[in-house]
Amino acid sequence: MPASLADERWVQYGVEGAEIRVATGAATCPSAEVDGKTLALRERSAPGPDFPVRVCAVSLPGGAKSASVGGESLPLPKARPQKILLIGDTGCRISNLQAQACNDPHAWPFADGSIAAARDVPDLVIHVGDFHYRERACPLADKGCKDSPYGDTWKVWTADFFDPARPLLKAAPWVMVRGNHEECGRGGKGWSRALDPYPFRSATGCLGLGEPFPVDLGGVTLFVMDTSTAGEVRINAEQAARYRTQFDSMARLAPAGPIWIAAHRPIRSVAARLLNIAVGGNATLAAASPAIPDRVDLLLAGHLHTFQILDFAEPHPVQVVSGNGGNELHLTASNQPAGLSVHGLTIREGRGASGVFGYAMLERGADDGWRIAARSYDGKTLVECGLAGRRIDCR
Repeated sequence: MPASLADERWVQYGVEGAEIRVATGAATCPSAEVDGKTLALRERSAPGPDFPVRVCAVSLPGGAKSASVGGESLPLPKARPQKILLIGDTGCRISNLQAQACNDPHAWPFADGSIAAARDVPDLVIHVGDFHYRERACPLADKGCKDSPYGDTWKVWTADFFDPARPLLKAAPWVMVRGNHEECGRGGKGWSRALDPYPFRSATGCLGLGEPFPVDLGGVTLFVMDTSTAGEVRINAEQAARYRTQFDSMARLAPAGPIWIAAHRPIRSVAARLLNIAVGGNATLAAASPAIPDRVDLLLAGHLHTFQILDFAEPHPVQVVSGNGGNELHLTASNQPAGLSVHGLTIREGRGASGVFGYAMLERGADDGWRIAARSYDGKTLVECGLAGRRIDCR
């Protein structure tokens, strides 16, 4: 196999818990060494057109103290992660209308940003979706993305995600959230083969929408939710009914204690402001949101290419948006959205950091309280807020 098909190794949460995954150009799946025992990885997806790798997986036993593949150590889950890194919308956009300068680390800084974020030593990384953006060939006259691969292929998944994300993949286990760029008609083949938390079904080649599943964060239950196709501008009644059922199920599926939800599309956000009305959010999810259980305190999302945190005058979880990981930024997003109305609710307190690439870090305090900080890739703290239930206190 060509040297370009070097193995990728990472740990992520699937529907059955933490898994070791490997993408390899070898003819068979490798084995893992876990606490001195050998575990054989099973084939998840076989090589196929545009994907000359097999993806392999094995469940990671709870409480494992060490794990490695091919002599390379892997990061292990922590029962109570203290530092949770939130990042999203990291790929480099090449579409019919836009061509980001993927070869310029200032215009597309995800690779350098991944190194910087890894230095923050997270215990867990949550990627809130949109990994894959190179959908079209680079225009011939555009030298900023010259020679970029494109389409839903392994070369693109390597360029858009695995190569730049490698420092963070080595730093901590991941939670992968599906974005609208991972829909089946876009980057869904690579997503389904490699990163989807559900088992791969070779007959379809791309997985449909999955049901939410819980991840135990130690005193907090995180539900991972697939909102990749949720109707945004107009309410999709069929989808809204499905999401209401999913929201309603979370209180039954989670033990006592607070609940967080990680989903790509924010329910309510401020992409821009028109008079005193916020433009942003998702009409279908907003229609379903009355079914969100009272124990849900926090919504984690991307989709909007900025950082934003909002709480509301009416009963509703705090909304965090961390979609400034690498794709072209949304410069119209409001940094002071308090008082604006969005999908029938009023923003009580809110902060933003538009026009800056970066990520967010959630840190657990000694009293199990949390703080969240939006950080630029060059190390600046842009926004910092305390979290108390459904309220934020920012500076």
